[in-house]
Amino acid sequence: MMKITVLVFLISCAVCGAQDTPNLIDKITQMEKELTELKSLTQGTPKVAFSAYDLGAGNTGPFGVNTPLKYKSVFSNIGNNYNPATGIFTATVKGVYFFRFSMHNSHRANSVVSLMKNDVRLVSVFDTYSSDFHDMGSNAAVLPLEVGDNVYVKLYVNRLVYDDANTYNTFTGFLLFTN
Repeated sequence: MMKITVLVFLISCAVCGAQDTPNLIDKITQMEKELTELKSLTQGTPKVAFSAYDLGAGNTGPFGVNTPLKYKSVFSNIGNNYNPATGIFTATVKGVYFFRFSMHNSHRANSVVSLMKNDVRLVSVFDTYSSDFHDMGSNAAVLPLEVGDNVYVKLYVNRLVYDDANTYNTFTGFLLFTN
């Protein structure tokens, strides 16, 4: 009985709206286009995010040259764009990203670390050796990246940072949106 009712309803709609058929086809075509766009926005969005830590126990540095910090352990590395062996994030998706890093200094030396994009310094954290100790600093930036761009945290020559089991030093980044 239900099938017959639905069939009668559909036939009556078709008869009543026969003069509007081109308009109906246009509406259906527009709805299909919008549905396709919505699917691409929700299903095709790449997922890129990482958060790394672990510079090793004690002081890292000083080095005779500016050196990328290698955060050897990861909390997450979705998309596998961060390389813990080099400390470098490499973009595989063109888009706008957020990066944040933190730095901890014991009381033994000056510390200077910077967020780098393709070997260009963007933002830094600096702490001067003094009688106070165990200082923390952090910085962040929103960056447009092209495929192949590299982002990392650099420790400057003759400087050091301190880490231990409390995981003071971290490096985090994620894709905000593609463009």
